[in-house]
Amino acid sequence: MPRFPTARQRAPLILERLATLYPEATCSLDWRTPWELLVATMLSAQCTDERVNKVTPALFERFPDAAAAAAVESEAVEPYVKSTGFFRNKAKNIVAASRLLLERHGGQVPASMPELLELPGVARKTANVVLAHAFGIHAGVTVDTHVRRLSNRLGLTRQSEPVKIEPDLMKLFPKPEWENLSIRLIFHGRAVCRARNPGCGSCPMADLCPSHPDHGPGGRRTVPAAG
Repeated sequence: MPRFPTARQRAPLILERLATLYPEATCSLDWRTPWELLVATMLSAQCTDERVNKVTPALFERFPDAAAAAAVESEAVEPYVKSTGFFRNKAKNIVAASRLLLERHGGQVPASMPELLELPGVARKTANVVLAHAFGIHAGVTVDTHVRRLSNRLGLTRQSEPVKIEPDLMKLFPKPEWENLSIRLIFHGRAVCRARNPGCGSCPMADLCPSHPDHGPGGRRTVPAAG
């Protein structure tokens, strides 16, 4: 039986297929300024974007910028973010990050990975989202739970930690597509390739996925040529 194509051979096809399936995919968080995007992304940890979008209107009305959030203690922020989970820690990070923004950046969100990573509560996932959507800078691939799951199922990495998955994806896909790849994988993870009961039987990515039942013992292992 012929060997299943490598990740490098399938990567262009995966990118093309995802673009066809989710051409309008974009960041699901509601935001107007880089600071709002930063805070919304921080809140999205262990929480759905839908839930975050429900709490941020009131949060941003009360705290419209870093200066407003820096002027209070975290207890003042907690009621606004309570339903997002881990709310005490999130509120603490929002206030601490806002104070650091005032101290070092005049209250503005910096457009560089090293400076973003200095902010409390900000790791590469959050920094990648902010850089890509607020500043158009593709510094890496955003690896959330969906991207981690699909990257492994699609055989794009053997790693389990986001910090190790990200460089594997960066090697396989062109830099301008890094954030589009992440968002479209997220959309596919929500719609079809769910953590539990994935929709393998109706998955339009089936021929590109080594984890699909068809590609097990006795199954088919063919992948269409590019173009």
